[in-house]
Amino acid sequence: MRRVVFYLFIIAVFLAAPLAALPRRGETAPAATPAPTATAEPTAAAPYRAVWVSYLEWQQVDFSTPETFSGDIAVILDNIRNLGATVVLAQVRPFGDALYPSSYYPFSHLCTGQQGRDPGYDPLALLVQAAHDRGLALEAWVNPYRIQAGLTPALCGASPATLHPDWVKYTDTGTYLDPANTAVRQYIADAVGELCANYDVDGIHFDDYFYPTTDPAFDAADYAASGTALTRDDWRRENVNALVELCHATARRYGVRFGVAPVGDPEQNYALQYSDAARWLRQGTVDYLMPQLYWGQEYVKDGDTSHSLARLAGAWAALPRAAGVRLYAGLGAYRIGAGDGSDAGSEWVSGRALADQLNLLDRLGVQGAGLYRYASLFGASDYAGLAAAEVDAVRQVWQIDQRSKD
Repeated sequence: MRRVVFYLFIIAVFLAAPLAALPRRGETAPAATPAPTATAEPTAAAPYRAVWVSYLEWQQVDFSTPETFSGDIAVILDNIRNLGATVVLAQVRPFGDALYPSSYYPFSHLCTGQQGRDPGYDPLALLVQAAHDRGLALEAWVNPYRIQAGLTPALCGASPATLHPDWVKYTDTGTYLDPANTAVRQYIADAVGELCANYDVDGIHFDDYFYPTTDPAFDAADYAASGTALTRDDWRRENVNALVELCHATARRYGVRFGVAPVGDPEQNYALQYSDAARWLRQGTVDYLMPQLYWGQEYVKDGDTSHSLARLAGAWAALPRAAGVRLYAGLGAYRIGAGDGSDAGSEWVSGRALADQLNLLDRLGVQGAGLYRYASLFGASDYAGLAAAEVDAVRQVWQIDQRSKD
C-alpha cells in the first residue's frame, strides 16, 4: 500500500439526493444526465463508521435472481450493522462497468458472468433499499479510470473503451480511461450525476486508483500536444484535480457527499499517483478524505517509524482543510493475522488491533474511520478466530446498542 508522511484530508459528511425513475442502459451514445431539481448541501449524518464491500465480495454473492441476491446482501448488511458501522462503501463500478442499469456503462460481469448482460433486475436499487431499511448509509464506490485489470473482464460492445477507443490508455497492469482527456472527465462526472439522480445514495466514493503509472510514454503525445508550461508531473496533477473538482460539483448539486480514499503515504500519493489530496482538503473540493492508513501503531521498518499509524494520521491531521471538510482514516482489516511487514510487535495477532487503532484516531481528532474490507472481518480465512475477536472489540469501541435501533 503506501509510504511516507505529508498530506492530509477530510470531509464534510452528509446525505442525499433526489430520486428519479431508473433508465435502462443505452447501447450507444450516453444519454444526458437528468438535471438536479435543486442545489443542496449535504445533510449532517451519524458518526462516520464505514466498511468497504468490494468487487471481491460481489464474487461471492449469488446474483442469479433478485431473491438470491437479496438473501446474500442481507447477511452482509446485518453483519455490518451489528458491528456498529453506519456506512456501507459498496463498489458499484469497479471496471468501467456497473452493478446497475446505466446509460454510460454496461452491466458488470459480476452480475451474470458476462459484461453487458442484463441480470433482469437492478442490484443497486435492492442494495440501497436494504441498507436504508437497516439504518445504514450507502455510498456508491466508483473506480473512475480503470477498465480492465490485465485482461479482466472481457469487454463487451457497450464498454466505453469499445465505443471510444481514443479515450483509452494501456499499461502492463491493464486498461484505463485517459485522465488527460476532457471528454473522459465529463463522461465520468455525468455518470456520477446519473447515480445521484437515479438512486438515493448517501455519497459518491472514489478509491485511490488515479494515474496507473509514472512512465512518461503513457501520455507523451498528449503532454506534448497540450502546449502547457507545466511540468509533466504538475500537468498530470491538474488533470486529476479537474476530475475531482468536476465530480464534487456534480454530487453537490444533488446534496450528495463526495469523498476520496487516497493512498495513505502522502508523498507517494502526490508523486506517484499525481493526486494532490492536500489541495482538495484545503480548497474543499471533497467533502471528506479517508487516506488508507493500513499500518499498525507499532509499525517500524529498519528503525523507521514514519509509516506507523500515529505518524501518518498526525501528518494528515496537520494539513489545513476548508470549513466542513472532514478527515477520516481507512484501517487495514486485511492485516489481521497476516501483519503489516513490521519488524517488531504482535499487534495484528492481538485480537484488538483495529479497536486500539480506532481509540488512537479518536485521540488524534480524526473524525471517522473505514475498515477495509468486509471479508477480512466476516469471511472464511485462516484468521477467522482472530477476525471474530477483532469484530467484538470494534463493536465495543463503536458502542452501538443495536436493540435501540430496531
